Amino acid sequence: MKIKKIQLAIILMFFALQLQAQNNEYPLTLIADSLKENANAIVRLYQIDVAISSQRSMNIKTKRVVSVFNESGLSAIDAFENYDKTTSVKNIEARIINAFGNEIKRIRRKEFKDVSAISGSTLFSDSRYIYLDYTPTQYPFTIIYESEVETSNTAFIPSWFPVQDYLVGVEQSILNVMHPNNLGFKKKEFNFSGFNIQKETDTDTQLSYKATGILAQRQEPYCNVSAIFPKLIMGLEYFNLEGEDGTAKSWKEFGKWYYDEILTGTTQLSPETVSKIKALVGSEIDPIAKAKMIYDYVQKKSRYVSIQVGIGGWKPMLANDVDRLGYGDCKALTNYTRSLLDIVGVPSYNTILYGDTHKRDIVSDFVSMQGNHMILAIPTENDYVWLECTSQDDPFGYQGKFTDDRAVLVIKPTGGEIVHTKIYDDKTNLQNSKGGYSIDEKGNFSGNINIASEGSQYSNKANLENSQPIERETHYKEYWSNINNLKLNKITFSNDKEKVVFVEKVDLNAFNYATVSGTKMIFTLNAYNQFAASVKRIRNRKNPFEIERGYVDIDEVEVVLPLNYTIEFLPSNFELNSKFGDYKTEIIKKDATHLVYKRTLSVNKGSYSNTDYDQYRLFMEQVSRNDNAKIILTKN
Repeated sequence: MKIKKIQLAIILMFFALQLQAQNNEYPLTLIADSLKENANAIVRLYQIDVAISSQRSMNIKTKRVVSVFNESGLSAIDAFENYDKTTSVKNIEARIINAFGNEIKRIRRKEFKDVSAISGSTLFSDSRYIYLDYTPTQYPFTIIYESEVETSNTAFIPSWFPVQDYLVGVEQSILNVMHPNNLGFKKKEFNFSGFNIQKETDTDTQLSYKATGILAQRQEPYCNVSAIFPKLIMGLEYFNLEGEDGTAKSWKEFGKWYYDEILTGTTQLSPETVSKIKALVGSEIDPIAKAKMIYDYVQKKSRYVSIQVGIGGWKPMLANDVDRLGYGDCKALTNYTRSLLDIVGVPSYNTILYGDTHKRDIVSDFVSMQGNHMILAIPTENDYVWLECTSQDDPFGYQGKFTDDRAVLVIKPTGGEIVHTKIYDDKTNLQNSKGGYSIDEKGNFSGNINIASEGSQYSNKANLENSQPIERETHYKEYWSNINNLKLNKITFSNDKEKVVFVEKVDLNAFNYATVSGTKMIFTLNAYNQFAASVKRIRNRKNPFEIERGYVDIDEVEVVLPLNYTIEFLPSNFELNSKFGDYKTEIIKKDATHLVYKRTLSVNKGSYSNTDYDQYRLFMEQVSRNDNAKIILTKN
């Protein structure tokens, strides 16, 4: 009897497995072991079908199948769509399947989150964001996400990213594009070499690519995703933005269209505001002086909000509305500032760019709708003064790390022009520290330091001025993590916006900074500016690396030693030179209890090969080791 029951169980199990095999989708057993290595998630299929039927009509279908192994892999799901009055989401749904490929949950549109893309504003309500907010009950699982979007905005053909993030493998990524042959369709490939990507079709009306078997990559430091991952950008020479037909054969032509069709009619201001601005400027005739007054007025009057409505997020809200409401996004505030400058006869130009702390250029040899940010350019005799109109604190003409040193598109009445924003030279990215400290017989520390920051280093520090006390304390305890038992006594700031110099003055003390053992006392001479961050060791580094911004740190600190102690060991002066920068320390013995510690570290910006990385790591390791050099004292 038991044998018959066992046989029956085996038969039932066989039929169950056979039934499961007939219904399952994307079981994890089908994933190659090589793809699983280092992967938090694997994209089983990412297919985009783009159908451009005319200058004013585009349909985009997306299917994305992602197997997620852990919480870190959730970001690979990427299940969301934006929509507004020109873009509609025709379909959006998802299914969750388990490791065996069996469906465990179906998620329909009404279960997606549908929210305004603009928090805290009711003036604009036609821009919305629909996304999947799914909390898994177990790992691993697989999600099958599908959507269909229709839009009249053919200016924005979605880019294709076969690989979108680190630690994510890709089984298959497919792009299919259909387009008329009379709209000037164009494309540009980036970083395809080294990836298994095939172009399958390329005619005057069709384009298709397929990427397969792309292994998950570990992130390597000093390396930007955009510089190594493959992508394809696409555009049309004849496109449409919310009823406005545009052309993009050249930057000059595109800029002329943008100025005439998008910006024209957005700069009117009330007679009251015109009178107020003229009175503000008074008899001043210097254009830059007038611009400074206007910029200060805008900073005090307005605040930044994120608004992405209207023409693909590119058309600014009316200057009158910004003036009345006191807020706007980057386009609105830039356009508003331009409108105010027009009143007092100062020419300025809206400028489109990619705003990010990682430098990213407008692709100058691919005329198309690009960028994610807008600033203002004021022409001078040989250059431009750049204004970040979203900031209420930036000095006039200061760019910082968000918009510096990159190719941008200046929109003039005569057309568009690609230019380069301000480059902060390595030597001007300066931090100059002067101060001193004393050590008493118990090893306690008492000191003060003045730190002046300029260039790109200014942007690292200037936000401290408006920080809360607890934020300041957190900052300094992290900055001086090498000082145990740190107590901050007095902190004052001086922000010279004319010279763009930010000065910190800090009085501090600490118990037991020095280690006292019997008759010996030992402590690190460089208390205020140690390079403590380690440069990660990467075995067999694959990618080149970049130091995006160079800098110079200069330190001079007077050290007062405790009475009744003599110096047993004093670190030697040290100098290190390499193509990555230079480092030098000098210790001057003024008398038995007074030393002067001098330190200079300069780091050179630049792009370097993967084979240079170990040399760079060694350079910074030597800096770190010497920064931690200790003095030994003996009690008399």
